[in-house]
Amino acid sequence: MYARKVSLCFKSGSVNQFLEKVEHEVIPMLRQQKGFLDQLILVSDNGKIIYVYSFWENSGDAEQSDCTTLPVLTRLLTGVVDGALRVHTFGGLRGRLSSGFPAD
Repeated sequence: MYARKVSLCFKSGSVNQFLEKVEHEVIPMLRQQKGFLDQLILVSDNGKIIYVYSFWENSGDAEQSDCTTLPVLTRLLTGVVDGALRVHTFGGLRGRLSSGFPAD
């Protein structure tokens, strides 16, 4: 399993708008990508920083998605994000993904 972490900072008061965009536009787009397994979003207590983890079957699928999805993601999030998206990669992950965690 392979993971990507995208970290970003929000413009003031835009967390809810971001979460709406992710739920209705980004996640459906990721689900269409080959090798996409799941995602996890973590929001800091102060609501200014967010980490979006996406989990992939392998690094090739994640890299292919970066080429097609990252430019679209950047465009979608214009207006809610302050600064550039930062992508971090993690390989050789162990464990299982499990759905059933509450959304809120």
